[in-house]
Amino acid sequence: MIKHLKHALITPSIAVMAFSAAAQTGTQPKLIEKVTRKGSELVIPYEKYVLPNGLTVILAEDHSDPLVHVDITYHVGSAREEIGKSGFAHFFEHMMFQGSDHVANGDHFKIITESGGTLNGSTNRDRTNYFETVPANQLEKMLWLESDRMGFLLDAVTQQKFEVQRATVKNERGQNYDNRPYGLAGQYASKTLYPYGHPYSWLTIGYIEELNKVGVNDLKNFFLRWYGPNNATLTIGGDLNAKQTLAWVSKYFGSIPRGPEVKNMSLPAPVLKSDRYVSYVDNYAKLPLLSISYPGVKIYDKDMSPLDALSAIIGQGRNSIFYKNFVKTRKAAQASMGSSNTELAGEITMRVVPFPGQTLGDAKKLVDESLTEFEQKGVSDDDLARFKANSEADYINSLSSVNGKVSELAQAQTFTGNPNQIGKELAAIRAVTKEDVMRVYNQYIKGKPAVILSVLPKGGALQPVAPDNFTIDTTGYKRPDYGYSGLTYHKAKDSFDRAVKPGVGANPAIKVPAMWSVNTPNGINIIGTENNEIPAVAISMSIKGGGLFAVANPAKAGLAGIVGKMMNEGTQKYTAEEFNSELEKLGSSISVFASFDQVSVEVSSLTKNLSKTMALLEEKLYHPKFTQDDLDRIKKQTLEGFKQAKTQPAGVATTVYGKILYGTHNVRTYAAGGNEETVAGITLQDVQDYYDANFAPSVTKVVVVGDVNETAAKNALAFLNTWKDKKVTIPAPAAGKAFDKTTLYLVDIPGAAQSEIRIGYLDNINYDATGEYYKLTIANYILGGAFNSHINLNLREKRGWTYGARSSFSSGKYGGDFTASAGVLATATDSSVVEFMKEITNYQKTGITADELKFTQTSIGQADARRYETNDQKAAFLSRIQEYNLKPSFVDEQNKILSTITPAEINQLAAKYLDPNKMIILVVGDKAKNYAALQKLGYPIVELDADGKPKQ
Repeated sequence: MIKHLKHALITPSIAVMAFSAAAQTGTQPKLIEKVTRKGSELVIPYEKYVLPNGLTVILAEDHSDPLVHVDITYHVGSAREEIGKSGFAHFFEHMMFQGSDHVANGDHFKIITESGGTLNGSTNRDRTNYFETVPANQLEKMLWLESDRMGFLLDAVTQQKFEVQRATVKNERGQNYDNRPYGLAGQYASKTLYPYGHPYSWLTIGYIEELNKVGVNDLKNFFLRWYGPNNATLTIGGDLNAKQTLAWVSKYFGSIPRGPEVKNMSLPAPVLKSDRYVSYVDNYAKLPLLSISYPGVKIYDKDMSPLDALSAIIGQGRNSIFYKNFVKTRKAAQASMGSSNTELAGEITMRVVPFPGQTLGDAKKLVDESLTEFEQKGVSDDDLARFKANSEADYINSLSSVNGKVSELAQAQTFTGNPNQIGKELAAIRAVTKEDVMRVYNQYIKGKPAVILSVLPKGGALQPVAPDNFTIDTTGYKRPDYGYSGLTYHKAKDSFDRAVKPGVGANPAIKVPAMWSVNTPNGINIIGTENNEIPAVAISMSIKGGGLFAVANPAKAGLAGIVGKMMNEGTQKYTAEEFNSELEKLGSSISVFASFDQVSVEVSSLTKNLSKTMALLEEKLYHPKFTQDDLDRIKKQTLEGFKQAKTQPAGVATTVYGKILYGTHNVRTYAAGGNEETVAGITLQDVQDYYDANFAPSVTKVVVVGDVNETAAKNALAFLNTWKDKKVTIPAPAAGKAFDKTTLYLVDIPGAAQSEIRIGYLDNINYDATGEYYKLTIANYILGGAFNSHINLNLREKRGWTYGARSSFSSGKYGGDFTASAGVLATATDSSVVEFMKEITNYQKTGITADELKFTQTSIGQADARRYETNDQKAAFLSRIQEYNLKPSFVDEQNKILSTITPAEINQLAAKYLDPNKMIILVVGDKAKNYAALQKLGYPIVELDADGKPKQ
């Protein structure tokens, strides 16, 4: 989902200009404005046009990568929905992918995937957008696709498509809301904060019972009312020719008739006369939640940035008052505050998750005391410096991709009528004063009534902060006229044959990043590439070993994870709070975390602050300070996390699946994170011993990507040359298990709205960039690797049982696995298992068709254009070269393999590696709903608990 930008300013003259342009007559697009960069200012150059039918077009030419990103944003979200028909805007987003007059059902995804692109859509309260990133030579085809569903959708809508996507949306709600701890907190808070009928009083996903009531004609009316070109902004950025692109836009979109007039909405802000208390019991939460919500301000309001600063000071980061009073004292697992701003209203929300021993009443009392502390403490210079530097860095980093740039322009145009908001956004942040922060505190928080939500774990004895005291008042509600009467469908009349799919231009030249590599005297390999698209640098450091050291000492499994967290605490020179304050004043970040086979250090810095950030990295790496207080707090958080994880079906499935494959007692399944027994026994001396023994230059590699050349990078990292080496021996993990018959394992999660399914086995193939492993990724693509794969088309698009189903071969240095997975509707659990096994079996027996292979080759090959765009993508590419000692030319070798592989080779791999008789099946869900039906499948059933141990 793309966030709302929260600091833009709007001027009436801009809005009027855009409206008058939309009202023009004639046949040619009208140029509204052209913005260019002056000097080193932070701006996205663009040209803005309006077509005679009212479509706003923004073109942002950027030749830094051979890509284009196309975004079409319609000014319609859940705020345009009728009372009693919630979730319709989001439901309609799904329907827009189901084909149109000239694009068959399923072909929208297929065409973009085959083009080497990626695509999606998103809906929030105020807008819906559809977007794709593709190689530059595919642009005309994307405009044809988007225009076809804008102008030619309705006749392709069928009742069957409608029902399948309704089922898919239900699964999405189950996966993201009903089946997740605190997933319904927003629903309860919203319907309590906003008056009856206010479109923010329900979630964008909507209510299931209301989705069940709507019909296909409701959908058609929704399209006719809101999906006209005059209610849309088409933004295209990347490696494009503006003149040619505008001609294509005119050709494909220009004939689409205007839709009904759409006016901006405006509703009064919610008014609370007293505190409103509400509560509910959560089936999946192990710890309670206190949520306090105040009415805030709309997007673009002058108080947005001051409220953001206030939220940061009170409830964000290690220097916040909440962190000091709740987390540092081990009274809560989490405590935060944030301000969100949308088109019709804003919200200021505080959230606290108390640890056992603390009541929700205790949490509320400490929140009040913390606010009083803020009043007395006030706002410091450091507070403002941290807020402003962090906000600036976040903004700059968000523009690292063409996607980010286009999204910025599209949202700014949709909500202000002026795409060029970056300067105003940054100016608003930089202008915040201490007085502003205190003013908004007094205006919106101090002494003001709020919605106070208590979320209570199922079966517990905890009480809400206070008894529920609010009842929704439906009297006095006047239903607005949504403008649905008299709508008619007028198709575009073209002067060309729209049924002919456009061809493509010449393939773009794909350039693998130019890289440099150096070895320090003490054995560290540093690899890097320069990228000056944004003034920022990213550095990744990997210290090999990680959780693998637990192989030699299983009783200390989880020690690596604890050490990683302890490394984020204080140093010899700074407390944790002081260290993070120094980082935040630079707009930098340094984070440490452990995984199965390494400890990772991730660094982000603006170029101008790189040297100061490196000084802090040196302090963090060489002089950590481990304290008993920090260890006790981290262990408590970790142990409570284990309890919470056992209530979440997806997490339980991932954990138990690994234990089935490798064995319950194989330490590799819990080496980095540990379990309740091993973490409880970790001591401060263990942490120090791990650091002393296993942090060494000879097992360290570094990747540098960003606005820094080789010389400057080596100078910045020169401190690594002083790191004294030591001998480190990393143990190898034990192998996993093989299975000679298919067995179904079942973990009971009572009341689960969905079942999580995992099917697979260990193939014991190590990663090989140009060998059999790479060929298996090609073979899997049409089975379960693409949206248009056999598995996903069957379970999601044909049957509507899941929000997404997939399969993959994954591997590293210690073997790999094949896994197929999905979260499915509980009532379709047994049927989903049948379809999974049917697809795997059929593919093993019949393999790939010639057309499917051509699709796979084109799709994977064209996707090369998207591999090296952002700093993160470049860093991942370099890390892989470094980790597996690859030559940069391995990409050319992969392309050769891809282009020459035959159906016979793929079918041979499928026959060898997709034997369903060697796979295990895991189902995590409600046993009461599923057991009898699963028994009928004929597999032996073994019941396990949430730890993967057989139930007695």
